Amino acid sequence: MPDAREAKRRGRIYVSKSVAPYLFLFPFMLLFAAFLVAPLVYAFWLSLFRQTLAAGVRFVGVENYIRAFSDKAFWEGVILLFKFGAMQIPVMLGLALVYALILDSGRVFGRSFFRISFFIPYAVPAVIAALLWGYLYGPSFGPFAQLAGILGLPKPNFLSESTILPSIANIAVWEYMGYNMIIYYSALQAVPQDLEEASAVDGASGLRHALSIKLPLILQTVIVTIMFSIIGTLQLFTEPYLIRTLAPGLINSHYTPNYYAYTLAFTNQQYNYSAAISFVLGGIVAIASYTFMLVANRRTQR
Repeated sequence: MPDAREAKRRGRIYVSKSVAPYLFLFPFMLLFAAFLVAPLVYAFWLSLFRQTLAAGVRFVGVENYIRAFSDKAFWEGVILLFKFGAMQIPVMLGLALVYALILDSGRVFGRSFFRISFFIPYAVPAVIAALLWGYLYGPSFGPFAQLAGILGLPKPNFLSESTILPSIANIAVWEYMGYNMIIYYSALQAVPQDLEEASAVDGASGLRHALSIKLPLILQTVIVTIMFSIIGTLQLFTEPYLIRTLAPGLINSHYTPNYYAYTLAFTNQQYNYSAAISFVLGGIVAIASYTFMLVANRRTQR
């Protein structure tokens, strides 16, 4: 082993090439195990117990999970999130795709400025975004309400029973549209320029080129963004949690599954059942994302 002898002669530590990759991965794996795997294992262990006044903490097995599957409050939150996703995801990704195509066309002045402008909301923490839009939605102090009063118009109610969900969806669209636009724009930039030149020679317009050539080539990117959007939608928590003070009668403690798990754990002190709710929600997220990927891949292959 000449490399080992040379390293020893120079006072250096020699590491085999087969071992070196694992040494580089070790810090990540250590943090991954400490901050993700270990908490998940502990949460799953908690979900197998129940705390009672008479018997204290006792092992109940899957009893918490059976209770979760029959919990009406939990499933009301899940159904609401699917409604929220059907409302928010098409708008968010549709706008992101349209703006990405416009920027990619090269007919926009100051593309860098617009890219940064659309991306800035994603850099704003979700808490700040929810507080900002909560102020804008304010029925008495919000700028929209004040402007309507100045103009002598009826004040808009963004936090009524029929508008609360679209209002929360608007916050999510504002936050993540620019992020997805940057992803689409990067994918469009990778499309070979020769294809556009060839389609122009064939007489295709810019719109036809975008619809018939560019979109099919970035279809896998679109599928990935939809899948991540589904996952993010089913984990909704921050926006309704902060908006609830403006609409206390509409956003209850089980408005979303994550909010329900939070209330169970930190308000009702039901840590065991809260852990079970969290794992059931994780299973729903996995099933929903896997089902979408399966259907999308089959359609793509066709």
